[in-house]
Amino acid sequence: MSKTSFHPVILAGGRGTRFWPLSRQRRAKQLLALDGKQTMIQQTVKRLLPLASPKRFWVITNEHLRREIGRQLPRLNRDQILAEPAARNTAPAIGLAAFILMNSAPDAVIGLFPSDHVIGDEKRYGDVLKHGIEIAAAGENIVVLGIRPTRAETGYGYIEAGASFESDSLRVRRFTEKPDAARAAEFVKAGNYFWNSGMFLWSARTLANALLEHLPKTAALLQQIAATFGTRKFGATLARLYPKCENISVDYAVLEPRSSKGEQNSNIICLPADFGWNDLGSWTALHEHHVGKSQPKDDNLIAGEGWFTLNAKGNYVHAPGKFVAALGVNNLVVVETDDALLITTRDQAQDVGRVVKYLDEKKLKNLV
Repeated sequence: MSKTSFHPVILAGGRGTRFWPLSRQRRAKQLLALDGKQTMIQQTVKRLLPLASPKRFWVITNEHLRREIGRQLPRLNRDQILAEPAARNTAPAIGLAAFILMNSAPDAVIGLFPSDHVIGDEKRYGDVLKHGIEIAAAGENIVVLGIRPTRAETGYGYIEAGASFESDSLRVRRFTEKPDAARAAEFVKAGNYFWNSGMFLWSARTLANALLEHLPKTAALLQQIAATFGTRKFGATLARLYPKCENISVDYAVLEPRSSKGEQNSNIICLPADFGWNDLGSWTALHEHHVGKSQPKDDNLIAGEGWFTLNAKGNYVHAPGKFVAALGVNNLVVVETDDALLITTRDQAQDVGRVVKYLDEKKLKNLV
């Protein structure tokens, strides 16, 4: 399949609250350089450029981030960096791109990509995507990239795979959202479950038809918005109609009801993908990722102007420009910015988003 028929859609509207205080409303996680010199969204685009020209990219974000995303991604068409007037989750976001493309390239394959994932083996990633694009282009197929689980993780959704579709892909039986620890352990032991990576492939026509079937009210609104794309009416129509869309993920809106038709009839295909995937969902995950790459002494990962440790293990400290001394402490997360200081443990780092919720409630806007 020619690369010009592939349109990556990058979802970049999240706030990344679990990476507070570094991640803020106007400079969220996807705009930070957490794994190297490039930001997360710059890395996402770079990985996909071998498969699609810059003019084929779409980014769905919000007004807080749109300008900075445009600055970080100067090769992309500014008209295709769309700001949601209200956050409405992934179904309306990817659906808007689908209905816009329906008017110009209904057979184009759309790829949905979160903007903040890490991929270890980019060549393997590209090969898997090429194959997935071929499957998505061959009819009404919905392709989900499934990650082979390495542990009983409760923070991810799971895909139960069934019969073989092709030699290296499987039909999907059902999706399960974030199971408890016991059930996650059962899934890993069973061997036919995969983590849901949040990366999907489908033609514009397939996705538009699926939304018309499973989410008709929102689909009708998106059709009206898409009809004005490229005209002076687009901005006003988007602002008026988009907030009326249902606030729902594409998993709940399309994949779950479609999978209920049965694995032989749903046309949902799982493509197992082993390319070093990590969604970097928290400071803990970032610590584990970097420790796995660099294996520092005593698993301490420190960003500072020099450091000294004594009887300290497994700590993550972010204090640029400062000398860091860690004595007799284990598994801490310490992150300092000009106006805030986070101190937690690696076990509690998943709850950092609750700090942001508190700040929102107290209307401390300068801290979020």
